[in-house]
Amino acid sequence: MNIDLIGKTALVSGSTAGIGLAIATELAGLGATVVVNGRTDARVGEAIAQIQRDVPNAKLRGIAADLSSALGCQGLLSVAPDVDILVNNLGIFEPKPFEEITDMDWLRFFETNVMSGVRLSRAYLPGMRERKWGRIVFISSESAVQIPSEMIHYGMTKTAQLAVARGLAETTVNTAITVNSILAGPTASEGVQAFVGSLARQRGMTAEEFEQEFFKSARPSSLLQRFIVPSEIAAMVAFVCSPAASAVNGAALRVEGGVVRAVL
Repeated sequence: MNIDLIGKTALVSGSTAGIGLAIATELAGLGATVVVNGRTDARVGEAIAQIQRDVPNAKLRGIAADLSSALGCQGLLSVAPDVDILVNNLGIFEPKPFEEITDMDWLRFFETNVMSGVRLSRAYLPGMRERKWGRIVFISSESAVQIPSEMIHYGMTKTAQLAVARGLAETTVNTAITVNSILAGPTASEGVQAFVGSLARQRGMTAEEFEQEFFKSARPSSLLQRFIVPSEIAAMVAFVCSPAASAVNGAALRVEGGVVRAVL
């Protein structure tokens, strides 16, 4: 199987921790020049140092930019105007009762989780068309098809990503460009681990006990019955970005541990 990405440039948005960092590390290990993105220079520098420890010969570039705004996206594009591979990973989540989700919350989630990917895809797709090759991947979630009642605004953005990805794929007919989305399941990212640790302490439980209770009560359909490791998501992304996945286009690929029962 050919998963050599030597000579390709990849941008992973929100890649200073969790799933994004794992994806950046995986793509760097396959030979791609990877653009690491985060909100601050400090976070980007820390991520680059970590990737270099794991992949000593990694070809990396760091760009600090807040992609939750049009201005932030423009800033990144001004210094990285062209890439072969775009992984739209940037995303935020926040459990909140529906009645307490304000208009500003809805707009903030949509701007960050959806519009960041829309803006970057719109900017990078023309270059991919010129080269007649490219990969665009949206990191969505199982929450896109099983909207969580505790964070409906988050689920909405994940569903929107599926729609955008499929629509973009329809524009790549008879090219070597693919656009796919990844339905990630509950993952032990930095943010999730901090959230789980906080809830576990509030309930007088260990993180392991809370994890068991979470899958028993909140995600009983999970076949994995544990949090996914970010590298497990990254492995699927690496395949989708590779030449070997040339026939995979317009797909919503499930890496969610069997949480979704529906046959898609």
